[in-house]
Order: sequence, then C-alpha cells, then structure tokens
Amino acid sequence: MEQNGGSFLAVRRLSGHHHPSPGTWADVVSGSTAWIGRGFSCVCVQRRDSDARISFDLTPIQEECLQRLQNRIEVPYDSQNGEHQEALKALWHASFPGTELLGLVSDQWKEMGWQGKDPSTDFRGGGFISLENLLYFAKNYPKSFEELLCKQNGDRALWEYPFAVAGVNITFMLIQMLDLQAAKPRSLIGAVFLNLLIENDRAFDILYCITFKLMDRKWLEMHATYMDFNTVIKSTRRQLERELLLEDIQQIEDMPSYSFLAR
Repeated sequence: MEQNGGSFLAVRRLSGHHHPSPGTWADVVSGSTAWIGRGFSCVCVQRRDSDARISFDLTPIQEECLQRLQNRIEVPYDSQNGEHQEALKALWHASFPGTELLGLVSDQWKEMGWQGKDPSTDFRGGGFISLENLLYFAKNYPKSFEELLCKQNGDRALWEYPFAVAGVNITFMLIQMLDLQAAKPRSLIGAVFLNLLIENDRAFDILYCITFKLMDRKWLEMHATYMDFNTVIKSTRRQLERELLLEDIQQIEDMPSYSFLAR
C-alpha cells in the first residue's frame, strides 16, 4: 500500500437512507492517509512470534495452482488496458445498476468509496486482482455485496469505512497473510490455503468475499469508526487464521464464516 501522500475517504452515514443511491447515500470527506497506509502496513507485514517459518515441498499440481494465482497477483492495474477498463465499468454497473457512468474518471466513483475521481490510483497497492476480487464479490454474492456497499445492516458509525478502498486493503492483507508471493508456502496457514486452492481455483476470490463480510460484522460488533479500521482488520485476520486451521476444513466453503455470505 502507498505509504505517503494522498488522502482517504470517510463515508458519513445519512440517517433514514437504508437503500441509498448514488448522490444521496453518502457525503465524502478527506482525511489522513494513516488509515490506509502506515496504519494498515503493520497488520499485513508485521510477523508474530508464533508464525513459524517452515518450508513445504510442492507437488506439480500445487506448483501449477500457486503459479496461476501468483500470475494474477503480479498484474498491475493499467488504466490504458481495455480489459481493465471494461472490468471497472462492470464493477460500476454491478454496484449501481441503472445509473449511467459518466466516465472512468468521475466524481461518481467517490460514492463507491474510492479516494478520488480516478479509481485507478487506488489499485497501486492491490493490483488488478483487487478489482477482480470486488467484481467477483458483486457478481457471485450480490446480496452481501449490496449490504456492505450501502451499509444496510446494523447500527452504523457516523463515519464509516470507505467500501472500495477497504476492499483493496483486504486483497493486500490476504496476499500478505497467506504469503502468496513466496515461491512456496512458508507457514502452515499458507500450506492449508494451497490445498484449498487445489480444490477450487477460485478459493482466493471466495476467501476475499468471506473476509469482507467478516470484517464488516466485526466492525459492527466493535462499534468501530474509521479510525478503528486497523484494529478491526487485525481481529478479522486472527479469526481467518483460526478458521483455516480447523481440522474439518476441506474446502473453502467449509469455513464457518462462509455462512455469512448471501447470494
């Protein structure tokens, strides 16, 4: 994630708007980058004493599955790439069906929780896969996606986390938690996830959706506001790690928090 410069968006809830629409559901204000940059990096990069560094030999099938995911992770978002542009448009239409998008650079994007009028500047920390994750969430679990986008559930804070930027942060956190840029797993968590990836090549995308929904539930349980996001992410990561290490987890859908998702 970017460490310096820029600003983030805090979304202010408007009372009485449980089914918001673009232009009415939120006001957007600027704030310190500590929320996205410095504060968040300590969650993703810092290693705990209990994180044992071990090496796992991979089978050819495991190597192939990991390489495919790593190839996705390595792709930066390119605002000049037609495929990337179409994916961004698809995300808008999945988020606000029936609302015309005025442009890939537009103040409309702030309504989704991007830092400014050009979402491409927010993908630097997560790459194209962070857009793919958001789009997968919108298409495969539209009910949960809309609930989080529009902050429909629970007693929300006055100053909410920005949906889209939180999504990019979640992608980045998962890549770090699972150590996915290493040549092979160096932790038990990483090895367990690789086995789940063999069972379902969309395991990372599904885990992303689980994580987003779990993070929002913890946000509500902790009565958090945007300054607490780092604490909420830490708590979310700890629960993910516990669930991934449960003995009866044979596929990603076996995780207890998967039940939070709704189509």
